[in-house]
Amino acid sequence: MAERTRERNRAHALHATAEASAIVANDIAVNMRHLERRKELLTGQALAVIRAHADLQAAFDVLVSVPGIAAHSALQLLPELLVLPPGMTVRQWVAHAGLDPRAHQSGTSVDKPARISKVGNAHIRRVLYMPALVAVQRNDHVRAFFTKLVARGKTPLQAYVAVMRKLLHAIYGMLASHTPFVGAKFHAAAA
Repeated sequence: MAERTRERNRAHALHATAEASAIVANDIAVNMRHLERRKELLTGQALAVIRAHADLQAAFDVLVSVPGIAAHSALQLLPELLVLPPGMTVRQWVAHAGLDPRAHQSGTSVDKPARISKVGNAHIRRVLYMPALVAVQRNDHVRAFFTKLVARGKTPLQAYVAVMRKLLHAIYGMLASHTPFVGAKFHAAAA
């Protein structure tokens, strides 16, 4: 993923220069095609492993039932979440992901608003961000939750982080009960 981003940045930088080298442009294009083929191959192999194990397939199906989480995001979340000890609570999951609020106090600035701790698995936070954005756009229940937070004075970024946290809560419950996503349990949509 990082390599593909690096190549895209190289391509953008090359096109922004006055004198673009055809050799460098070809090298970037070859690298990007190679990375795409590797990604497709590895994704196919990962899906084959999941299909071969009923418990992995069940967990994968639960994850893709969440609005905003498709196969790509589920493939990234599954290994991060399934390795967590089974005795962990949902609060511990949230803390592990670094999505728990942390009071910010420093000297005379004791009344600053709380922020997420970010002391945890940055990969989970990164993977949950785009599904949170998509879920707000595509699901009425998630959108109602987001809109309520913004109406209370939260910034859109704070509201998206709250959606990420609540999605993690929902995933925890769904994996524990082996049930798909139910929007009404996430938040009651505005009538």
